[in-house]
Amino acid sequence: MASSAATSSAAAIFGTTAASDSCSRRVFVTSTVQVRPLRGSPAFLRTSRAINTYASCNNSYVVNAALVMESSAKVIDGKATAKEIREEIATEISKIKESSGVVPGLAVILVGERKDSATYVRNKKKACESVGIKSYEVNLAEDSSEQEVLKHISCFNDDPAVNGILVQLPLPSHMNEQNILNAVCIEKDVDGFSPLNIGRLAMRDREPLFVPCTPKGCIELLHRYGVPIKGKRAVVIGRSNIVGMPAALLLQREDATVTVVHSRTRNPEEITREADIVITAVGQPNMVRGSWIKPGAVVIDVGINPVEDTNCSRGYRLVGDVCYEEARKIASAITPVPGGVGPMTIAMLLSNTLTAAKRAYNLE
Repeated sequence: MASSAATSSAAAIFGTTAASDSCSRRVFVTSTVQVRPLRGSPAFLRTSRAINTYASCNNSYVVNAALVMESSAKVIDGKATAKEIREEIATEISKIKESSGVVPGLAVILVGERKDSATYVRNKKKACESVGIKSYEVNLAEDSSEQEVLKHISCFNDDPAVNGILVQLPLPSHMNEQNILNAVCIEKDVDGFSPLNIGRLAMRDREPLFVPCTPKGCIELLHRYGVPIKGKRAVVIGRSNIVGMPAALLLQREDATVTVVHSRTRNPEEITREADIVITAVGQPNMVRGSWIKPGAVVIDVGINPVEDTNCSRGYRLVGDVCYEEARKIASAITPVPGGVGPMTIAMLLSNTLTAAKRAYNLE
């Protein structure tokens, strides 16, 4: 009871900032100090003693105080970076078309009527048109057979005008996703999901033909913002085949020391707090709090999660796996959600399709 009273008193004196759930509060005692300007660093930093108060729903409290340096992190603008990449791709495709008449082609197979999948396919089609890639689209009913999907993949495998094939995931539950993805020939596997591509990615001195688009986009953002990776400690939160696992492999290829945090990891907060680079891909809104972040770390948030918000016309807003408002005060750089990794995924798909066309016509 005494600890509960002390906590309530601290909240009353200093004020609180609401977290994503009603059982968490964060308060700051802030003083401003002038520091000597450093290249690429703000001239003023605020030293904050952050008192994190976590209340479980049975009203028991634990208080954890930590000294952190608070500043406003640089925003890693994935939308602007993706736009630059698309412009570069469009310029290269224009030159290839002019010199050889080659037009890269991307085929997309959509099964079912999921609104989110239909939106992704529509966005990919628009992106293809914007850079000069010809798009081919097949829309199949939810109850289509697996054999029907495989038939279309086989046709695209044999079509020289198609350089890349993408099967939009997720597939209906009655289909074997592994069988379908494995049917895409490796030379056209622009999603990078083929076991052969992933196997090559995992092996030293081997090069995959393609790297999965979202992890590739994460690394590209780090490169374009001049974030050093070699010798750094990196933590990837999530171990999916689509993002977490290939992201960890890519960081290893860049000579980072990598730890993968997953649902069975003990003390994930403690492990994450040691990282110079954090990549999150778990699909849990605001799971990674400011207290998880090492001061000065770089945070790449792959998560995109809808949370209820009656102030928005749609009734919800999109947030990442990282509590942005907390993390941006501690990290040196961070991706926003939306506008961070999302636009980079499509940009990397266009890049992979261009690479496939150049290989097919010996234009590399």
